[in-house]
Amino acid sequence: MEQSIAMVVFLAGLLSFLALHSIRVVAPAWREQKISSWGLSRYKGIYSLLALASFVLLIWGYGLARQAPTLVWVPPRGLRHLAALLTIPAIVLLVAAKGPNNHFRARLKHPTLLAVKLWAFAHLFVGMWLHSLLLFAAFLIWAIVDFRSARRRGSASAEPPPTMAATAITLVVGLAVWAAFAFHGHAWLIGVAPFG
Repeated sequence: MEQSIAMVVFLAGLLSFLALHSIRVVAPAWREQKISSWGLSRYKGIYSLLALASFVLLIWGYGLARQAPTLVWVPPRGLRHLAALLTIPAIVLLVAAKGPNNHFRARLKHPTLLAVKLWAFAHLFVGMWLHSLLLFAAFLIWAIVDFRSARRRGSASAEPPPTMAATAITLVVGLAVWAAFAFHGHAWLIGVAPFG
């Protein structure tokens, strides 16, 4: 019974979080209507509160599911190294999404979604438990669909041209963040040591 309740809470958090982040994809007209009637600030405020609530529910549900896990498979040890390698460009792309004037952002347009795709794909190789596989598969599907939608929408504003200096800084910072998280942060936050 505890296992089923944990899975219900986890799935409720996962689906509500991804549903909120899919409004622009599945209901763009509704989104624009609400922004027009409520105002952008009010819309963002309500959206942020709901996103935070769904994220808390997701984290709580994931924690409950980890206490009563269902084993799906035991991946070969070598896949951990492949997953670790794939997370390197994922972290670099996350940094590129926030850093200005870099070639990654200028060329790829939506580096955050590409980072999520790589992160989720990499973790599917090493996910052993049902709840983790559901999490990564759902995020991978969402990122693929959202990326296609974002490419169709295009960029709303022109950005300054990229520079080699900004790109080099993005790469160095991304690698440093990856190393810090892979060797220390992942075990501290997630409770799993990628190289342990």
